[in-house]
Amino acid sequence: MSLEWKNRKVFVTGADGFIGSHLAEALAASGAEVTALALYNSFDSCGWLDDVAAPVRAAMNIVRGDIRDPHQMAGLCKGQDVVFHLAALIAIPYSYDAPSSYVQTNVQGTTNILKASLDAGVSKIVHTSTSEVYGTAQFTPISEAHPLQGQSPYSASKIGADMMAESFARSFDLPVVTLRPFNTYGPRQSERAVISAVIRQALDPNCDAIRVGDLTPTRDFNFVVDTVSAFMAAAALGQNHFGQTYNAGSGVMVSIQQMLEMVKTLTQCDKVVLHDAQRKRPQKSEVMTLLADASRFEAAAGWTTQTSLENGLGKTIDWWKTRLDRVRAGTGYMV
Repeated sequence: MSLEWKNRKVFVTGADGFIGSHLAEALAASGAEVTALALYNSFDSCGWLDDVAAPVRAAMNIVRGDIRDPHQMAGLCKGQDVVFHLAALIAIPYSYDAPSSYVQTNVQGTTNILKASLDAGVSKIVHTSTSEVYGTAQFTPISEAHPLQGQSPYSASKIGADMMAESFARSFDLPVVTLRPFNTYGPRQSERAVISAVIRQALDPNCDAIRVGDLTPTRDFNFVVDTVSAFMAAAALGQNHFGQTYNAGSGVMVSIQQMLEMVKTLTQCDKVVLHDAQRKRPQKSEVMTLLADASRFEAAAGWTTQTSLENGLGKTIDWWKTRLDRVRAGTGYMV
């Protein structure tokens, strides 16, 4: 299932972030008229949109703003055909320190987008969830019927946002579909994410070792290009899918230990691996197992992942090699 994007008016929140920048880039390259929201800051930065090729970036209407402002969101949603809502606070460790900010951005901010889209008569909204809402798996592979478990303030706030999207579909017939991507990785991802952290340490000569937390959790890793194609496929779903949630994942699970060994092989790295307690989540908060059952989404949209973990890691490593002269100062753990 596909959607013709040429000349369609599309609003992407969180376009300055990791997945959002790739999605905005793909939509603009497909001919869509993209309004890309970047969080306002005093550094004149548009986040990862600054790394998008100049001709594609020039085709976008980049707007600074904040989803927590309902009036600004109301104005930005007017005249849009499709809204992709990706803006969120996502750093899990920081959510332990500042949980209220996650409620304000992820729950209230999402509510602002939903209400603005409803009032503007937007024809389709794709709301972004996360596999973290499932917590540690009670059964695998994890289907959409799996119980939701708030094992961190971050995941609890995303559960709240998901429920708001569902409630708007039920209460107001809002044409919203919720996409629940499993662990996405690739170029432009923060070192707060485990794959980026491992690759940076493996490649950076200033890192004398690879420091990691718990190596035993297992994850369903998905290359960002595949996740972007999932968003675009979700936007093509018809009316009978409104109010529904769909998993997007590979159905392949590896441990953090296995991923790390793959990175070491691909980078020809022989650095020692050290345990760093700071990189571990609280014991009852760690999600030990994530493995997607994406069969509902495959049946609905015809979507499947196309990139193997080895190939995706190779592409991500190649990108990191071009960034080593611009890495952040210091090699410590990012919270």
